[in-house]
Amino acid sequence: MPNLFTEQWRVSQMHKSLKNMKVVIMCVVLVLVLICSLFIETDIFKNCLDLNNKHTRPFLEELKNSSSNTENKTVTQNDPYSYEIVEIDKISVNEEFDERNDPLKPYSLGPKISNWDEKRGNWLKNNPHFPNFVRVNKPRVLLVTGSSPKSCENRVGDYYLLKSIKNKIDYCRIHGLEIFYNMALFDDEMSGFWVKLPLIRKLLLSHPEVEFLWWMDSDAMFTDMTFELPWERYNGMDMVLHGWKEMVYDDKNWIGLNTGSFLLRNTQWALDLLDEWAPMGPKGVIRDEAGKMLSRELKGRPVFEADDQSAMVYLLSSQKEKWGDKVYLESEYYLHGYWGIIVDKYEEMIEKYHPGFGDDRWPLITHFVGCKPCSKSAEYPAERCLKQMERAFNFGDDQVLQMYGFSHKSLDSTRVVSVKNETSKPLDETDVAGLLHTPFKGMTVL
Repeated sequence: MPNLFTEQWRVSQMHKSLKNMKVVIMCVVLVLVLICSLFIETDIFKNCLDLNNKHTRPFLEELKNSSSNTENKTVTQNDPYSYEIVEIDKISVNEEFDERNDPLKPYSLGPKISNWDEKRGNWLKNNPHFPNFVRVNKPRVLLVTGSSPKSCENRVGDYYLLKSIKNKIDYCRIHGLEIFYNMALFDDEMSGFWVKLPLIRKLLLSHPEVEFLWWMDSDAMFTDMTFELPWERYNGMDMVLHGWKEMVYDDKNWIGLNTGSFLLRNTQWALDLLDEWAPMGPKGVIRDEAGKMLSRELKGRPVFEADDQSAMVYLLSSQKEKWGDKVYLESEYYLHGYWGIIVDKYEEMIEKYHPGFGDDRWPLITHFVGCKPCSKSAEYPAERCLKQMERAFNFGDDQVLQMYGFSHKSLDSTRVVSVKNETSKPLDETDVAGLLHTPFKGMTVL
């Protein structure tokens, strides 16, 4: 019995000891918490409790990211509603055109058109509700631009194409122009530089009501929303290009003009010019050989395949009597403005000048030649190209937003801020920039 009693006493003592230990542990924890609360400002405890300190943060972020990435990857791979798993090639099939039977056969844009001026004139007489001039000295203009039917070769290209077409739509809305955006390749042979020619010809023939077709590359943006082209200046002219007579006719310089933005009147002369221009364009042997010839004939041209700009310089310089009298080389404003000499001056322009000049004080167009925002690589540092395209877009967009009382916080920011107070009498406000109801967009009621 004594032994049994002794064992029971020992067990009882052990239970008491365990209870006491729990109490002690709890007390220690409470004391630590109290100490931490009293000395939280000291570096030791601050670092101990701070989950953002340099020792603990990397580990915690790695743990978090690892868990998050694994979870997201699993969810995405098994989620039929996620766009991330969709392969675009399965949605849109890119089929190649058939090759020409004879790649050396002279190329043609289509059947020869003759007496177009007479035929178009008769059509306009028979369709008076589609005049080629919407008011005195205001021709009906169709601005044409476009991009590849395929997605861009980099992850941001399509985003900047969207900004570019938004920019052009704004200008056309303000100035009462029509716009046509093309994503179809009408002729596989006329790719790259030459893709515009079959499209331009088709649109001229399909829209006899259009007096001027204005081609503009996708990498060009309007940066003067106020400037209206001096249409009266081009009376009697069938083509308007940004360029210099001396460089084209005297020097035969391959950059004496630019074909990234030009005007073409809807005439027989224009159709004949397209027929003369196009034969250097078919890809393959013809384009390669034409490129060699252009490099021999034109000043400063590197050796590469024939491009539409060099071909135009060659046509004008070698056949001035045939084409020169109908071509206006414009240099008083920026129908084409090379971005490299413009973009770093935007803030200075804002400080010193105002929209409406169209020239170096406030350029009509900023053209990002060589940036190739839809390609895998550019001829200039890609980051600089994209940054300056963003600034050019915001520079033009501010002129639109200010009509409604807003502006970008800076040319580098997507954020917009209010620049004028709201009013209960909006119709009494003055349209300072004159862009809400421009006189060149007004129509005469008959």
